Amino acid sequence: METDIRLFAGEILENTGVEFCVFDEKGSYVYGDAQRGETVPPDFSGVFSDVGLNKTFFKFKYKNKRYTGRLKGAGRTERNYAFLISELAEKSTTKGASFSREDFYKSVLLGDASYFQIEKYMRKFAITDKPVCAMLVAVPQGKTEDVINVLSAYGAEGTDCALVLDETHCVLVKFFDEAAGEYRSITEYAEFLHRTVYEETGVETEFSIGGTVKTVADLSSSFSQASSAQRMSNSIKSGGSVHSFKDFVLIKMLEDLPKYKLNEYLELLMDPAAREIFSDSEMTDTAEEFLENSLNVSETSRKLYLHRNTLTYRLDKIEKATGLNIRRFSDAVIFRLITILSKLVR
Repeated sequence: METDIRLFAGEILENTGVEFCVFDEKGSYVYGDAQRGETVPPDFSGVFSDVGLNKTFFKFKYKNKRYTGRLKGAGRTERNYAFLISELAEKSTTKGASFSREDFYKSVLLGDASYFQIEKYMRKFAITDKPVCAMLVAVPQGKTEDVINVLSAYGAEGTDCALVLDETHCVLVKFFDEAAGEYRSITEYAEFLHRTVYEETGVETEFSIGGTVKTVADLSSSFSQASSAQRMSNSIKSGGSVHSFKDFVLIKMLEDLPKYKLNEYLELLMDPAAREIFSDSEMTDTAEEFLENSLNVSETSRKLYLHRNTLTYRLDKIEKATGLNIRRFSDAVIFRLITILSKLVR
């Protein structure tokens, strides 16, 4: 592959007289007149002109591998050369292939689209830069078409895009526009879609929502978060059918810690007398439902089909065994942390 990119850069130099330096995705030197110890900026997309260094850096993709190029000079001419080289690299890779709107979004979601492909197809499909997020929808096998039809009908026409990812997953690319303004949050909108899909098709789905990003170019980040939310909700057996990545940030932070450290925290938080409660699925399910319903006794009783006195008895039993009165927010947070740690160390 390095031979190919050297040949490509050599052909550019021979045919245009434009010389540029090439670094791989990790920033290691590949080709060109780089000085000893020269590095590339760690975080940028597209084209970056460093006036102080008098250099222009640009991202490009050649034969499905990502590179960073560097030109001497930081003016408009160098910036135009950067765009030209990237376009030539893209054309060498795609050989004239053309994306449909759905294929374009799928390529962006999976992180396979180059910056310049994104620019090109945003112009082609008249996609404007505005806040957007990805919703990953888990669907029973064979039901993706039914779900796509509903998602397409309720998405904002001309901007939102519903597409099939694989046999059991769909994705809704949701832009934030006036149509979504009637909902208090993107989670509330997802809950509306979940209910609507079930009412119109009888298909039970599960929605996982990534964070909101500023532009389509960053959509792969939102999709990655949606995928993480789905994975974490499954790993800790989270209740409900709509999951937002923001709800799992604490879990993601804890996942990054070594297991021995999680065990240390669990030992610190959980008294020996409390272990019986946390191994009793009836008690933990009751507590989880209570937390999901914002510590509301009446709502929890209704959803669990429990008499209010029965629920109160269980909450009292949890408090006696654990020392945590989960009617109080601070104790509820500790209880929730213990349940998460218990699931992560298994």
